[in-house]
Amino acid sequence: MDPMTQLALATLVFLATHFVTSTPLRGKLVGMVGERPYLGLYSLVALVALVWMVIAYGNAPLERLWGATRWLPVVVMPFSLVLLTTGYFRNPAAVMQGALLKNPDPARGIVRVTRHPVMWAIMLWSGAHLLARGDVKSVLFFGAFFVVAGGGTILQDLRKARTLGEDWARFTAVSSNVPFLAILQGRNTLRLAEIGWAKPLGGIALYVILLYAHAWLFGAPPY
Repeated sequence: MDPMTQLALATLVFLATHFVTSTPLRGKLVGMVGERPYLGLYSLVALVALVWMVIAYGNAPLERLWGATRWLPVVVMPFSLVLLTTGYFRNPAAVMQGALLKNPDPARGIVRVTRHPVMWAIMLWSGAHLLARGDVKSVLFFGAFFVVAGGGTILQDLRKARTLGEDWARFTAVSSNVPFLAILQGRNTLRLAEIGWAKPLGGIALYVILLYAHAWLFGAPPY
């Protein structure tokens, strides 16, 4: 199979494995096998699709579409990694953390900024790298991550609005998908003390590590 065709096919499978979670099929599968077995099976299938896409990306030829802006990830990635390191814990929108919706103040910490911090971290990472690379295979590869993360925030909100009812409505009333929108609209207040310093500093430390190890890890300089 042609390497670019293989990448396109792998990308389609990757997209399909992620968007199935927002269709009625998810509920049927959970009903058949249970929540945790479903999550385990889904994670395995998604991992296989991801590995296939990574290999296909490495084998695909470079076909330039526009001039590369290689400096862009250097500027954007600190914000992406801070969102990543601060967004995994105590997020009512995250998998298996729905019980936090019962809290009197459900949107705390980084969730005051956006209820999807990890998704926005992925969007910043993938969007910056897509623009920086400027070639066909990067549009497919990084574009898939951008679509999954961006579309995932919307589809997840719709699914949880259907299934979680009043608890989700109370949460979305004081939070926003778009970063800082709820704060700008006066529906929430930024409280840096709730975020602390350890997790953001962890994101900056990870950025420094990736900056120096990028060529060794991924075979390309970071700028």
